[in-house]
Amino acid sequence: MNLKNLLLFTFFLFVFNDLFAQAWNFIKEEDGVKLYTRKEDGSNLKSFKGIMDVTATMDKVTNLIGNVYNHNWWDENLREIKVLAYQKDKYFQYYLVYGVPWPFTDRDLCVEAQMTIDPVTGKRTIYATPLNNVIPEKHDVVRIKNYWQRWTVQPMENGVIRLTLEGFVDPGGNVPSWLYNMVIVDTPLKVMRRVKKFVQ
Repeated sequence: MNLKNLLLFTFFLFVFNDLFAQAWNFIKEEDGVKLYTRKEDGSNLKSFKGIMDVTATMDKVTNLIGNVYNHNWWDENLREIKVLAYQKDKYFQYYLVYGVPWPFTDRDLCVEAQMTIDPVTGKRTIYATPLNNVIPEKHDVVRIKNYWQRWTVQPMENGVIRLTLEGFVDPGGNVPSWLYNMVIVDTPLKVMRRVKKFVQ
């Protein structure tokens, strides 16, 4: 395949993927956060997205959401966190344990995340996925194995930063899909409210 045909094939591959990807469905806007969900490919569960503008500096926002040591604003149900590796503005690994209300079982998750910085626009992206075979599973905690999350920090004009949080988590265990899908839209809302509180 010559270079011209290879480039043409690659172009149509991207177009094909965009056409058949699940579209985001707008759910509501609350406290300045636009909230969306969509069906995750190969699952009965939904993924989520939140978009919010804040007035802050890129460094302040990035140091909050891109520094795993700054976790005092994270979920109030976070029972334990252990930082496994950290390279500023590049890469980090961590282990979490979430306390879950009865009758469900606590969850844990081992994560690795990469940060990329666009040298032209300054946009920063933090993409997190499960880190396997590092922390042994516990008999009394359900390990989350199907998960992804992406933060996008985009500088706009006049000191405005556009934050986008997308993600998906399969809680595993005995959580009904209808219950998960009903409450998942609140995940980005709660997280982005806390971000706004800390950076403004």
